[in-house]
Amino acid sequence: MRPAHYRVAVADEIHFDRRMSDAEALMWRLEKDPHLASSYATFTVLDRPLDFDRFKRRMAIAIDHVPRLRQRVQPAPGSLAPPAWVDDANFDLDHHVRHVALPKPGNLRQLADLATLIAADPFDRVRPLWQFVVVDGLRGGKGGLIQKLHHTVTDGEGGVRLSLQYLDLERDAPGPVANADRSYVEHSGDDPAATVRDLIASGLRLPLALVKQIRDLLAEPARIPTVGQAALETVRGIVTQLSEHDKAHSPLWTTRSLRRHVEPIRFPLDVVKAAAKALDGTINTAFITAAAAAAGEYHRKLDRPVDELRASMAISTRTSGSGSNAFSLARMLVPTSEMPIADRFRAITAATATARASSASASLSTVAALATTLPTSVLTRIARQQGETVDFATSNVRAAPISVYIAGAKVLENYPIGPLAGVAFNLTLLSYAGSLDMGLNLDPAPITEPTLLKNCVEAAFSELASLAP
Repeated sequence: MRPAHYRVAVADEIHFDRRMSDAEALMWRLEKDPHLASSYATFTVLDRPLDFDRFKRRMAIAIDHVPRLRQRVQPAPGSLAPPAWVDDANFDLDHHVRHVALPKPGNLRQLADLATLIAADPFDRVRPLWQFVVVDGLRGGKGGLIQKLHHTVTDGEGGVRLSLQYLDLERDAPGPVANADRSYVEHSGDDPAATVRDLIASGLRLPLALVKQIRDLLAEPARIPTVGQAALETVRGIVTQLSEHDKAHSPLWTTRSLRRHVEPIRFPLDVVKAAAKALDGTINTAFITAAAAAAGEYHRKLDRPVDELRASMAISTRTSGSGSNAFSLARMLVPTSEMPIADRFRAITAATATARASSASASLSTVAALATTLPTSVLTRIARQQGETVDFATSNVRAAPISVYIAGAKVLENYPIGPLAGVAFNLTLLSYAGSLDMGLNLDPAPITEPTLLKNCVEAAFSELASLAP
């Protein structure tokens, strides 16, 4: 019998808007700088090779049920509004669902390396922004699947919900039927009247008077004490988000490149959950604590100890009416000096609470709305500067609490690859069937010893697990 909370997740649907939100448009524009790419991916280990033809048929049906999968990005005329999503008249399923095989020995390291290359390869911006690669040749008669999505399509949690279109709870479950009559309207994206309506609607997301007031205040900070409390809180939050000039704190991670390396990490969920409960905290706090402890130990192992680093964390803001992306970002200083893991946990509990409160007054959508007036060249420069103030990023996504199947193959492991966007590493967690499956996506230019960092992460989780009753 499937859990009740999983039934709710299956029933939930992602709301896809005709136009990108301001936050999605911001991510789309920032990708003009390859360092700020926002694609994310997962690589999955299956108990047997995936039946490619069966999976491809399943995806063909999923495309009919999820219109976003056959839509491409259409810029608005004159960039008067965020880009729109329109049907791709040249849509070709073979471009998006591919089939490859690993050479011998077909191990997890090879699958991770292939997934890293695919995740880092830019999307063709005139096609729908997703790609699945079925992988044969894994050792032990296993199979693999690499899934890649652009962040403008949906966020990590939305991606999990979207995957329900091709996941089953049984190996031989009957598949869905094709949707013969599409329940959505195809748009050309060239209707001037629609563009004007969208422009007006986008302006209403943030009152124009407040936009003007905030812009004026950012240009003349001396006037801040004279404004109303609501505007003041928004200004303070935006200043925190956009005006942080303090460099990242690591004495080792001082360079950035476009090279990527991913290390898969697994740890049992139950012991971490028990340890977090014993400390009156959450899995997310335990996760960030382990990341901070690992980063600190890495520096000590290389004789460059550091007392604190700046981390960013993704915060879900999803509700029943949320669109395809519903998240915000918070930054905080985390302790990385040598200390008992329980003390570090308590310090990070306080730091995350403060970071959440600070990010609430300047959500990603608010910052993005203000960024719409900036030239892309200026915007990417600001984003790069802000990225340089952060040492590492974290993201925690809940997936299925029970085993699931894809075209008859059982999912054994499921590792996420989160975007770097200018940080030294991104540790993303995807909980699945009693396991914490993590992808440690790192830039080898600043992190010259990837295996050492992976070992430090594993040791940090083991230290946390020792606190479980």
